[in-house]
Amino acid sequence: MTSTSHPRDLRTELESLTTEAFRPELADIDRLPTLDIARLMNGEDATVAGAVAARLPQIAAAIDAVAERMARGGRLVYAGAGTAGRLGILDASECPPTFNTDPSRVVGLIAGGPDAVVTSVEGAEDSRALARTDLETLAPTPDDTVVGISASGRTPYAIGAVEHARARGCLTIGLACNPGSPLAAAADHGIEIVVGPELLTGSTRLKSGTAQKLVLNMLSTITMIRLGKTYGNLMVDVRASNDKLRARSHRIVALATGAGDKEIEDALTATDGEVKNAILTILADVDGPTAARLLAESDGHLRAALAASG
Repeated sequence: MTSTSHPRDLRTELESLTTEAFRPELADIDRLPTLDIARLMNGEDATVAGAVAARLPQIAAAIDAVAERMARGGRLVYAGAGTAGRLGILDASECPPTFNTDPSRVVGLIAGGPDAVVTSVEGAEDSRALARTDLETLAPTPDDTVVGISASGRTPYAIGAVEHARARGCLTIGLACNPGSPLAAAADHGIEIVVGPELLTGSTRLKSGTAQKLVLNMLSTITMIRLGKTYGNLMVDVRASNDKLRARSHRIVALATGAGDKEIEDALTATDGEVKNAILTILADVDGPTAARLLAESDGHLRAALAASG
């Protein structure tokens, strides 16, 4: 159902939000020299990491729950409106080239659909029903995780996505930038990164957006580490889809094995460019098919496959 809040009620609600607070000490910011404004913005940005640090236990607990479900074949789904939705789509779109995940495994939903990535879709964020419809296109299961993202923590689309996902048995996470938010309350795991009022009043694409980006980086990256998508701090599941990534693949195999260029090229050729497999052929002295089998038996975890090879 589309939100029917009276404009005056909504104004009162917004005035109570930390992210919407007016800062009178910045009322003359437009009169300042450009360098001074830049210094102010930089000082504001420097506080975001500390706000995230205060919520690391909640973030870690959410990641462990996500990884457990993704290990069973579940998906990670982000849902948000405006900046929050775009950040979710950005994080989801970067998982396939970074971790060689199927594009269906990490998905971003934005209120208003793909057009809303570049333009504002009127009224979309106010609809819980739209979130339910968008989520149902994915046929959610209890192994899936749905992350509602909203700086205010009151966006109906994000709350609707979390409520519907929870009713379907999914794991739910509510990521907001205000304390005591309805979004965090609606989710199994509430993560509230309280960054305070913005430099420009209510412009939550600033500190709030930065905070959300940092948390989404953690959710996807650490989940992938837990799933065996890395070997140490090397991206051994990187997909070599262009010249830069092919060069990176070669370098990753070199860093992991210490092998020479010809041995690395031979290994990558024998494993159809799969970095993880190539490393295993070199370190365990096995052929390509054996490396593939060992990795399959180890659920893709290179360390476990190496241990099994010995």
